[in-house]
Amino acid sequence: MAHAGDRETRRIHELLAVDRSVQSREQAYVAGIDEAGRGPLAGPVVAAAVVFDSNVYIEGINDSKKLSSAKRSSLAEQIQEAALDVGIGIASVQEIDSINILRATHVAMGRAVAGLHIKPLFLLVDGRDAPDMGWPCQSIIGGDGKSFSIAAASIIAKVTRDAMMTELDRQYPLYGFQQNKGYGTKKHVEALKKHGKCPGHRHTFHVKGWGERPE
Repeated sequence: MAHAGDRETRRIHELLAVDRSVQSREQAYVAGIDEAGRGPLAGPVVAAAVVFDSNVYIEGINDSKKLSSAKRSSLAEQIQEAALDVGIGIASVQEIDSINILRATHVAMGRAVAGLHIKPLFLLVDGRDAPDMGWPCQSIIGGDGKSFSIAAASIIAKVTRDAMMTELDRQYPLYGFQQNKGYGTKKHVEALKKHGKCPGHRHTFHVKGWGERPE
């Protein structure tokens, strides 16, 4: 019977195999790219691009959604230490409202890649479609569970955005941003109905009762 440690080692090597195969084929550094914050009612969308060398190994790397906050924070520190390069891109609430969330996500991804100094690059992007970011790329649906570098990028993006939402909570404490990270929880929607929107909210995102005040 396989031990949990053996299963984890095998899982990590499966994630790494995708990146190493691309790196060998393309003869370029692989940058995994993912975002956090497409769905919330408030806050920016944040993208990260992460590049590792072919010998990297970090136990526990996984899709950020499958990790606790404490585990994400710990892994984010390990990623920053082990990575050859990390780029972070942010698209603001104002940009999301101006150009829509999909295009704003692509803008954030482009900024993350632009922040990388290592070249040449081949980009592995989580999702169905990838924007033109100046380098050849491959989109992988569910990539944060299939590619080591994409999973790492998902962690960096999530930890970065969560910190931004904690700061937004300090500025606008009525909405519980530290807990809900801008997502439309019941308490968040109730606060919206009672207090209306704050400058950190996306004005083009709506839920039933948004902005309605009690009689």
